[in-house]
Amino acid sequence: MTLAAAHQSHAAATGNPALTSAAAIAVIAAATLAGAWFFQLVLEILPCPLCLEQRYAYYLAVPLGAVVAFAAAKGAPRPVLLAGLAILGLAALANAGLGAYHAGVEWGFWPGPTDCSGPVMDFSKAGSLLEQLDKVKVIRCDEVQWRFLGISLAGYNVLISLLMAAIATWGVAKTARG
Repeated sequence: MTLAAAHQSHAAATGNPALTSAAAIAVIAAATLAGAWFFQLVLEILPCPLCLEQRYAYYLAVPLGAVVAFAAAKGAPRPVLLAGLAILGLAALANAGLGAYHAGVEWGFWPGPTDCSGPVMDFSKAGSLLEQLDKVKVIRCDEVQWRFLGISLAGYNVLISLLMAAIATWGVAKTARG
């Protein structure tokens, strides 16, 4: 790619706020999911049920952000782009709320969901009860497994989700004016 082509490509992206914001959200969501999987698979910090629920917004944001960015690059109608960016923003805000709830559970501000206390065992097999108990690994929602600068992963989810919501809001505002 030549310098002129790169400059033209950059100008097209900055002149298309729907493309810029949707692509940024897709990249941030993909990086966040990669980080979550790294913590889970490499560092063996297993997610609790609330952690897994917080990933849903990112699983939505990656493909939807890519589709909205592609649509913006191809000149899709403004209402379609606004709707896509609004959905991305609302999903990010909802996820920030879920992350704040989870962080509150971790800090003991309120109780967490009951499924954070482990799976229900089949007590009809009383002979293997002790064996079943040995195999159960409960990942509790109210116990922080990792913190950096005093903030848990749930707290970082709040910050990342708010960033994505802000980017979506910027994209909506600029696209609506454009």
